[in-house]
Amino acid sequence: MTNQSILIMFFRSVILSFLYFLPLGLAAQINKPNVIIIYTDDLGYGDLSCYGATRISTPNIDKLAKEGLRFTNGHTTSATCTPSRYALMTGQYPWRKKGTAVLPGDAALIIPTNRATLPSQFKKSGYQTAIVGKWHLGLGDSVEKNWNNEVKPGPNQVGFDYSFIFPATADRVPTVFMENGRVVAADSTDPIAVNYQKQIGTDPTGKDHPELLKMQASPEHGHNNTIVNGIGRIGYMSGGIKARWVDEEVPLTFLEKAKAFIEQNKAQPFFLFYALTEPHVPRMPSTIFKGKSQLGYRGDVILQLDWTVGEITKQLDYLGITKNTLIIFSSDNGPVLDDGYQDEAVTKRNGHTPAGPLRGGKYSAFEGGTRVPLILSWPGVIKPGISDALVCQVDLIASFSAMLKLPIVAEDAPDSKNMLPALLGKSTTGRDYLIKQYGGSIIQDHWKYIEPNNFESYHTLTDIETGNSPTAQLYDLKHDIGEKNNLATKYPEKVQALAALLRKLNAEN
Repeated sequence: MTNQSILIMFFRSVILSFLYFLPLGLAAQINKPNVIIIYTDDLGYGDLSCYGATRISTPNIDKLAKEGLRFTNGHTTSATCTPSRYALMTGQYPWRKKGTAVLPGDAALIIPTNRATLPSQFKKSGYQTAIVGKWHLGLGDSVEKNWNNEVKPGPNQVGFDYSFIFPATADRVPTVFMENGRVVAADSTDPIAVNYQKQIGTDPTGKDHPELLKMQASPEHGHNNTIVNGIGRIGYMSGGIKARWVDEEVPLTFLEKAKAFIEQNKAQPFFLFYALTEPHVPRMPSTIFKGKSQLGYRGDVILQLDWTVGEITKQLDYLGITKNTLIIFSSDNGPVLDDGYQDEAVTKRNGHTPAGPLRGGKYSAFEGGTRVPLILSWPGVIKPGISDALVCQVDLIASFSAMLKLPIVAEDAPDSKNMLPALLGKSTTGRDYLIKQYGGSIIQDHWKYIEPNNFESYHTLTDIETGNSPTAQLYDLKHDIGEKNNLATKYPEKVQALAALLRKLNAEN
């Protein structure tokens, strides 16, 4: 045996010994990146300066985009929050399951507890998992639930080791934080009750006492029930006075909980679903951000959102785990200005275009409803750049299962595709097709087809085009991203082919 062979064997032995005695946390980090999904609420394609916004600046998110991969063709499945979140968690188009429309605050859990979910896949692979922020996927087995005891099943029963959430959205009762299934600061002498059918308790409502409101509700939106923190909500609530949040503190509370989870798990692989409430209504920024954007409270909370992202990335740097952390930044659907409150989002728009070049917005079948910001950053692994690959949030469970080398049966995530090469920038090839918005539209290559229907074509309450029409619609997104020219009559064969494909795919699974 030569001296060179002896040296090779010696160093190999040293390396193997090092790996054998390596602390479990560090050993896990070498093979498994931390994963943080920063999921915003109602943020539009044009709401960020890295996506072309000129009336607002988002430097922290821009930095993520500059150092990572910014997608121009990233999508949710739906133009509203609950169905988008359902698809992300389960890998199933939401219209395949009854009851996945926008949920009230007292809804039962709609995520199955006996199937694989995005967090459960990470948990199976040895990750510590957490959700901090908005949930809006239901809690418990039924509408009737005791808010004063542990409420389950919920996030902890579908794959999250830790959960700190509010049940639905900030404009719906109950306006409380919940930690691992229990209301934070619950008081047995002041029990919480919730009802979405009739008024309960003696709390004033926005309808009867508008003089008590610090933010007036828009007419006909329904945000005039129980008043909490000077803001009318959807639904009625009594009790739990000590447990009710202060809106200005909600983002800061979520931030501190997210940072605490990262700190506690810095030495082992973790998955954090950080679900921000901005810029969903009611928009009530912390005092230091009020008036800062010159775009009303909606612009202010986007600046606060951007600052929050910066605080997370600073912590990763401080802990020395940035290079081993994959960050995914996105939104649950497109933008809306007037969605229930008069907060100057419309009157102080000042030329800002929340959907950018896209048509429509939240609630819409047009691209503004479902094409959203999508940024992935993983230093040293994802090469900085811009990708036009067609990808969707429904694909995250299959993609991460592939990364973790965990098998996933088709029954668990029937509509999820492994898009890991595209998401990591290793391929420019995305999905062959994508079905969107209640199964009523499909994208294949650069063509988009919206099937005819007789629903309203314009959502007057929010001033948004819905994309509905009694005639078929066909758009060439490669040359007409704003969907201005309906080419259905010019290309009837393409309409027929996409209509047939949509029917076939909707009938599967």
